[in-house]
Amino acid sequence: MNRSPNKHEFSTKRYVEILEKDPHDENALQMIEYYNLSEEKDKTLSEDSEWRKDNLEYDLRTTEWITEKAKCDNIYAQHLYAALCNNYFTRNDVWPILTEKKWSCSWRRAGGIIADMREDGEYIDWYCSGIIDENKIDEKLNNISKPLSEHEKKTILDLKAHVSESTVTDEIREDLLKLGWIVVEENYQD
Repeated sequence: MNRSPNKHEFSTKRYVEILEKDPHDENALQMIEYYNLSEEKDKTLSEDSEWRKDNLEYDLRTTEWITEKAKCDNIYAQHLYAALCNNYFTRNDVWPILTEKKWSCSWRRAGGIIADMREDGEYIDWYCSGIIDENKIDEKLNNISKPLSEHEKKTILDLKAHVSESTVTDEIREDLLKLGWIVVEENYQD
């Protein structure tokens, strides 16, 4: 199962800095231990056959073709992140549909799933990535006095291609269906 090796770097960084100043800071020690235990819990949970059952996260993190798409294409990864936010999903099978068995996750968890699929980064790399102020991007573009490098052009085009949280693009919808999942067409209530 794909897993990001630096999953909790962002979360633990400040506590490590605190410990550098005060090696006996109990709160910092506890928080680092918490994140270490979270990583162990994730590994243990991923081996649980009940957790794997009807779990979109498991299917996303263990299906090679979709993890490769997320690794190779930042826009695809962002679109998948956005789709996971504020939506419910169900396995495209009679019993889960009839029993209304649904799967959903938080925005933070959605970002973590994408980082794990890509085996790079952590939730914060994707969290709120759909909240883009296109007016600010256009304003910056209008105030540029020198030609943009190819990297700068690609960065701007990538930002403009981002979709807001809860948006499910046709490509994502089709790929989830290939995985055996459908988006439940109702408002997120959690």
